[in-house]
Amino acid sequence: MILTKINEKYISYVGYTKDLKKRVLLHNNSKGAKFTRGKFWILIYKKKYKTKSIAMIEEYKLKKNYKKRNLIKSNYLKKNH
Repeated sequence: MILTKINEKYISYVGYTKDLKKRVLLHNNSKGAKFTRGKFWILIYKKKYKTKSIAMIEEYKLKKNYKKRNLIKSNYLKKNH
């Protein structure tokens, strides 16, 4: 999960990738997903899975679970701001 700040509000983005460093770099250079363009993103949560299919299932769950996403965001912000 990556995080950015827009108008004093923190926004998160969840995605699957095999190359995490490259993916965040693409997002920060406006070459990632359309939603992420033009913003600076910080990696705040990652998890590794044994297979792509498991990773994609878990990605979908996290995308829909705003309670968990907000908990991850608030934990990150408490430690780093």
